[in-house]
Amino acid sequence: MIGTLSRTTPVIVQGITGRMGRSHAALMRAYGTNIVGGTSNRTDVPEAAGVPVFANCTEAVLATGAVASVIMAPPNETLAAVQEALSAGIKLVVTVAEGVPLHDAIRIGRAVRRAGAEWVGASTPGLAVPGECKLGFLPDVCLAPGPLAIMSKSGTLSYEVGYRLVREGLGQSLWIGVGGDPVKGLRFADLLPVFMADERTQGIVLVGEVGGAEEEECAAAYARLGCWKPLYALIAGREAKEGVSMGHAGALVHGETGTLESKTRALTKVGAQAFGSIEALIAACVRDHKPVTR
Repeated sequence: MIGTLSRTTPVIVQGITGRMGRSHAALMRAYGTNIVGGTSNRTDVPEAAGVPVFANCTEAVLATGAVASVIMAPPNETLAAVQEALSAGIKLVVTVAEGVPLHDAIRIGRAVRRAGAEWVGASTPGLAVPGECKLGFLPDVCLAPGPLAIMSKSGTLSYEVGYRLVREGLGQSLWIGVGGDPVKGLRFADLLPVFMADERTQGIVLVGEVGGAEEEECAAAYARLGCWKPLYALIAGREAKEGVSMGHAGALVHGETGTLESKTRALTKVGAQAFGSIEALIAACVRDHKPVTR
């Protein structure tokens, strides 16, 4: 479903009457996202951020036809929120909370697969089709339509990459934050077919980090799928110590697995370009893709 997102896609916000829910629902609407409603366990608030508030997702979907949900719920409530959304027929759930319990994340993954839906998260800043819509809290200043798809574990680092690309006249076709948790929904490898099928995407930017094996999995999928669009990779964590968790729960290095060297080796072996700095990454993107005059 991610490949078909547009400004007409009807989206709800679960937890819209909370401080974060109300604030980001308004910001998403201001960007152009078709926020059609929200849900809340409060019965005294019929409206928030300019849209109606419903008691649950089933009511919201029946009234609005929503197919996607941005879940603004605490970590311990995320599983129940996802289950409610899937039961109502939602096909894309975006969970922004960091620290979703591991066993809850496993249950979410199973439920999403059974429902034939897609899950972005946990611990994600969201996703965007620049110039069309955004689901989450990606900064507007980092977004502009263009030829490069971005997929990232890190929110802050991807903001910097996006901002510098926009400053150079290069925007994005799709932007997806996969999150940094060890158990998550869509992973880098899952997104390659989406990017390859997207006519707007001319190149793919991967913002990764040491720990886990997601970048190595992506490299294997890139070769297996015969991907031909150029892949530019930036791996954070050059100074990371082995066996130490670094911010993200999934950023844990074990021996030769998940190291900067193993990720760089796997990516370059299949023809991707791996960089040690944002400056080098941006320079390569500008070199290979004609910037848009702004």
